[in-house]
Amino acid sequence: MRTTRRTPRTGTTRHFRLLAAALGLLTATAVAAPGAAAAPTRTAPPEQLSAVSEAVLNAEVDGTAWYVDEAAGRVVVTADSTVSPASIAKLMGAAGPAASTLAIHRVSGVFTPLVAAGDAIYGGQYRCSLGFNVVSGSTHYFLTAGHCGNVASDWYTDANHTTRIGPTVSTTFPGHDYALVRYDNSALSHPGGFTSAPNAYVGEAVKRTGSTTGTHGGSVTGLNATVRYTGGGTVTGLIQTNVCAEQGDSGGPLYDGAKALGLTSGGSGDCTSGGTTFYQPVNAALSAYNVSVY
Repeated sequence: MRTTRRTPRTGTTRHFRLLAAALGLLTATAVAAPGAAAAPTRTAPPEQLSAVSEAVLNAEVDGTAWYVDEAAGRVVVTADSTVSPASIAKLMGAAGPAASTLAIHRVSGVFTPLVAAGDAIYGGQYRCSLGFNVVSGSTHYFLTAGHCGNVASDWYTDANHTTRIGPTVSTTFPGHDYALVRYDNSALSHPGGFTSAPNAYVGEAVKRTGSTTGTHGGSVTGLNATVRYTGGGTVTGLIQTNVCAEQGDSGGPLYDGAKALGLTSGGSGDCTSGGTTFYQPVNAALSAYNVSVY
């Protein structure tokens, strides 16, 4: 899979915004396609829905994302443009007699996380962006996407690597998508502004800030989503939204006012036509690293 894309370094140093810098994600438009499977007409028990979700996972179809909607009695599957009719049939076959619980929606574009351009943090030959500043005791860190942490051990504020921020302390991708970077440069500011990190909820009005497209809003459409990114790499437990994002926005913060909610993981879309995007819940990263937003 394309978990990262090499981005040529330039000599141009952009303004470094540590609070809301965000990194690149995807291209293409997320638009419902004709012929999407109809929603089931009866309510399925939770154990059946869980089994169907597991069957979708085991089908190993790249370019799909899904979550269980217990209230509607269905497993909602979103399939990107790389998913063929044969692969859709494979999903239906995997669900077996419970295939009627699948609600399949098509979107254009490709579900994949990217390391790309924007006001950024720089590591090796890559550019990524920061999500939330966090603290443990007197030590300050920031969170970013795990697929960023995987590609560099040290981070800088500029493409020429003249101003060092600090090292990648820990990173996880795939499975989850978060990384922790420590501030070793005391000359750098690390402002806060967030008071809590609660669970998101379906229908919640949210905003996402990214270095390519700035701030855009939308709502949470699903929880505990699993995404199998095209080319490989599965991430679980994600927040699904209809907030637009473009290349250069991945790794940045998803929030509701002063509530920190998530880190941009991947998706498909643009801010002209809209999109489907997925976020690593920030509270999972806070718990894993024993740090707090501020």
